[in-house]
Amino acid sequence: MIKRHPEPLLWMLFSAGGVLSGLLMPILVLLLGVAIPLGWVAPPSRDELLDVLGHMLTRLTLVALCVLSLFHWAHRFRHTLYDGLQIKHLDEVIAIASYGVALIGSAITVYLLWQVP
Repeated sequence: MIKRHPEPLLWMLFSAGGVLSGLLMPILVLLLGVAIPLGWVAPPSRDELLDVLGHMLTRLTLVALCVLSLFHWAHRFRHTLYDGLQIKHLDEVIAIASYGVALIGSAITVYLLWQVP
Protein backbone atom coordinates (compact mmCIF):
# COMPACT_ATOMS: atom_id res chain seq x y z
CA MET A 1 0.00 0.00 0.00
CA ILE A 2 1.29 3.45 -0.90
CA LYS A 3 1.73 5.86 1.98
CA ARG A 4 0.38 9.29 1.05
CA HIS A 5 2.09 12.43 2.27
CA PRO A 6 -0.13 15.20 3.71
CA GLU A 7 1.85 17.99 2.03
CA PRO A 8 -0.64 18.63 -0.84
CA LEU A 9 -3.49 19.03 1.66
CA LEU A 10 -1.37 21.42 3.74
CA TRP A 11 -0.53 23.50 0.66
CA MET A 12 -4.23 23.60 -0.22
CA LEU A 13 -5.12 24.87 3.26
CA PHE A 14 -2.28 27.41 3.00
CA SER A 15 -3.58 28.70 -0.33
CA ALA A 16 -7.22 28.81 0.76
CA GLY A 17 -6.28 30.63 3.96
CA GLY A 18 -4.28 33.22 2.05
CA VAL A 19 -7.06 33.87 -0.44
CA LEU A 20 -9.84 34.09 2.13
CA SER A 21 -7.76 36.27 4.44
CA GLY A 22 -6.82 38.52 1.55
CA LEU A 23 -10.46 38.96 0.58
CA LEU A 24 -12.14 39.36 3.98
CA MET A 25 -9.54 40.75 6.41
CA PRO A 26 -9.05 44.16 4.75
CA ILE A 27 -12.74 45.05 4.99
CA LEU A 28 -12.94 43.77 8.57
CA VAL A 29 -9.90 45.81 9.56
CA LEU A 30 -11.27 48.87 7.77
CA LEU A 31 -14.67 48.61 9.44
CA LEU A 32 -13.72 47.41 12.92
CA GLY A 33 -10.31 49.03 13.21
CA VAL A 34 -10.71 52.35 11.40
CA ALA A 35 -14.24 53.35 10.41
CA ILE A 36 -16.05 52.57 13.67
CA PRO A 37 -13.37 53.97 16.04
CA LEU A 38 -13.09 57.19 13.99
CA GLY A 39 -16.86 57.60 13.90
CA TRP A 40 -17.25 57.26 10.14
CA VAL A 41 -19.77 54.47 10.69
CA ALA A 42 -22.17 54.15 13.63
CA PRO A 43 -21.22 51.18 15.80
CA PRO A 44 -23.77 48.36 15.84
CA SER A 45 -25.60 47.65 19.07
CA ARG A 46 -25.09 44.43 20.99
CA ASP A 47 -28.46 43.12 19.82
CA GLU A 48 -27.60 43.83 16.17
CA LEU A 49 -24.29 41.98 16.50
CA LEU A 50 -25.99 39.02 18.15
CA ASP A 51 -28.58 38.95 15.35
CA VAL A 52 -25.80 38.84 12.75
CA LEU A 53 -23.81 36.21 14.66
CA GLY A 54 -26.98 34.18 15.16
CA HIS A 55 -27.17 33.49 11.43
CA MET A 56 -25.53 30.17 10.50
CA LEU A 57 -23.94 31.55 7.32
CA THR A 58 -22.13 34.23 9.35
CA ARG A 59 -20.84 31.63 11.79
CA LEU A 60 -19.64 29.34 9.00
CA THR A 61 -17.89 32.24 7.28
CA LEU A 62 -16.14 33.27 10.51
CA VAL A 63 -15.12 29.68 11.24
CA ALA A 64 -13.74 29.28 7.72
CA LEU A 65 -11.89 32.59 7.96
CA CYS A 66 -10.33 31.80 11.33
CA VAL A 67 -9.50 28.15 10.63
CA LEU A 68 -8.00 28.76 7.21
CA SER A 69 -6.07 31.80 8.45
CA LEU A 70 -4.60 29.69 11.26
CA PHE A 71 -3.51 26.96 8.86
CA HIS A 72 -2.08 29.59 6.51
CA TRP A 73 -0.05 30.95 9.43
CA ALA A 74 1.07 27.46 10.52
CA HIS A 75 2.30 26.50 7.05
CA ARG A 76 4.09 29.81 6.53
CA PHE A 77 5.66 29.64 10.01
CA ARG A 78 6.81 26.06 9.48
CA HIS A 79 8.45 26.77 6.15
CA THR A 80 9.98 30.01 7.41
CA LEU A 81 11.69 28.13 10.22
CA TYR A 82 12.61 25.24 7.97
CA ASP A 83 13.93 27.18 4.99
CA GLY A 84 14.71 30.63 6.37
CA LEU A 85 16.41 29.69 9.62
CA GLN A 86 17.71 26.36 8.29
CA ILE A 87 16.31 24.31 11.18
CA LYS A 88 15.96 21.20 9.06
CA HIS A 89 16.65 18.71 11.82
CA LEU A 90 13.57 19.89 13.78
CA ASP A 91 11.10 19.69 10.88
CA GLU A 92 8.80 17.12 12.52
CA VAL A 93 8.74 18.96 15.85
CA ILE A 94 8.04 22.28 14.16
CA ALA A 95 5.30 20.73 11.99
CA ILE A 96 3.59 19.10 14.97
CA ALA A 97 3.82 22.29 17.05
CA SER A 98 2.64 24.71 14.35
CA TYR A 99 -0.22 22.56 13.02
CA GLY A 100 -1.11 21.62 16.59
CA VAL A 101 -1.52 25.30 17.47
CA ALA A 102 -3.67 25.74 14.36
CA LEU A 103 -5.87 22.79 15.37
CA ILE A 104 -6.23 24.03 18.95
CA GLY A 105 -7.05 27.54 17.72
CA SER A 106 -9.60 26.09 15.31
CA ALA A 107 -11.27 24.11 18.08
CA ILE A 108 -11.42 27.22 20.29
CA THR A 109 -12.93 29.21 17.41
CA VAL A 110 -15.65 26.63 16.82
CA TYR A 111 -16.38 26.39 20.55
CA LEU A 112 -16.65 30.16 21.01
CA LEU A 113 -18.87 30.65 17.97
CA TRP A 114 -21.05 27.74 19.11
CA GLN A 115 -21.61 29.55 22.44
CA VAL A 116 -23.12 32.65 20.80
CA PRO A 117 -26.88 32.60 21.41
